[in-house]
Amino acid sequence: MLLVAGVTASVIIQTMNSFQQQALRTATETIQSISSGLKVTHISGYYNGTVVTQLAFFVTPIAGSESVDIKYTYFSISDSTNKIVLGYSNESFSSSVSNGLFGTINASNLTSSTFGVMIIRDIDLSCSANSPIMNNGDLLVLLINTTACFSGIDTDTDVSGNVVPENGISGSIAFTTPSFFTSTIIDLYP
Repeated sequence: MLLVAGVTASVIIQTMNSFQQQALRTATETIQSISSGLKVTHISGYYNGTVVTQLAFFVTPIAGSESVDIKYTYFSISDSTNKIVLGYSNESFSSSVSNGLFGTINASNLTSSTFGVMIIRDIDLSCSANSPIMNNGDLLVLLINTTACFSGIDTDTDVSGNVVPENGISGSIAFTTPSFFTSTIIDLYP
């Protein structure tokens, strides 16, 4: 009886340890998924006289977020007719804004499957072309060539999408383009 009790106690302790490890893993993943993420603070568009040919999404980590690796972030965007999913391309990266918001990165390098990154603020210099890491206080611009994705975006068009990091909360966007464009650079959101 002692032997059976000892084996039973050993199995119970081993099972409890397994449950405890699983609970810790689940708690860590849950905390990571609700305390990390990105938010879109502003969206601008470039109007070429006919349609909006580029969009610039200003993104920053949410308050208290862990670091976000843009390399593993994807962008899904829809113009109400088509939905496109874009990934990061290190060929379309700029560590500063040297030639204006829509002139720094060559839009022809942005395809219907890639977005570009331009650094506005990187306090600890952790963001580079091969390792685009965002952390608290950073502000990046994600650039999309809407001509490659949708043949441009016209007036009165509903646009929606998400910037989805590897872990955490995604930054959601939704806006409608104005019924007429009055300038080359258009503020679309908020």
